[in-house]
Amino acid sequence: MLSLFQGVFDTSTTATSGLAVGDFLICLAAALVLGFVIALFYKYGTRYSKSFLVTLTLLPAIVSVIIMMVNGNIGAGVAVAGAFSLVRFRSAPGTAREIAALFLAMAAGLITGMGYIGYAAIFVVVIGAVMCLLTQSSFGEKTGSAPHKTLRITIPEDLDYAGVFDDLFEQYTSSWRLQSVKTSNMGSLFKLKYDIDLKDTALEKEFIDKLRCRNGNLEISSSIEAGKSTEL
Repeated sequence: MLSLFQGVFDTSTTATSGLAVGDFLICLAAALVLGFVIALFYKYGTRYSKSFLVTLTLLPAIVSVIIMMVNGNIGAGVAVAGAFSLVRFRSAPGTAREIAALFLAMAAGLITGMGYIGYAAIFVVVIGAVMCLLTQSSFGEKTGSAPHKTLRITIPEDLDYAGVFDDLFEQYTSSWRLQSVKTSNMGSLFKLKYDIDLKDTALEKEFIDKLRCRNGNLEISSSIEAGKSTEL
């Protein structure tokens, strides 16, 4: 049991004899297994894509190989920085849960690449279990209030957006704030982005209908605010 928590490379001959093929395969297999476990944890209670699960499965093995190739070398610090730079979080905005899963996969690969397979397994199981527990629980959820939403309204250029919707916001929202203004269609349209808290979600359609009367029936969208906001 004690040997499970000793580094695979914790021997006096490692530095002189190089990396053994058997040790390399053991760490690589362990990293793949841990990556698969991380993907299973991520699937619990969330929407996912196949490509992202494949990435989570392979990422620990990729990082592990990079660390093994420089184990005991002065360039190890540079390799660690390079391993973290492999993640670009894709062109589409990623959620906070995706970013956490990616860092979990990279950390597991780093620990496995250093040869500490037992510690890597404990780390993945503990963090994965906590992730699932927090997902299942009501931790971080607002209780007794309507969800915070992002409201996007398109208006014609001849409509002064300053205060034009204030009376409707007073009636249907508990708080609101204009986040950004953007021109569109060669300057003939303005796109407004608001952060709002509805007083009653049952009145959301009535609220939008009254907004349509003000903006000339142009496009209006209402969405629950994601972990990372996107542009209009």
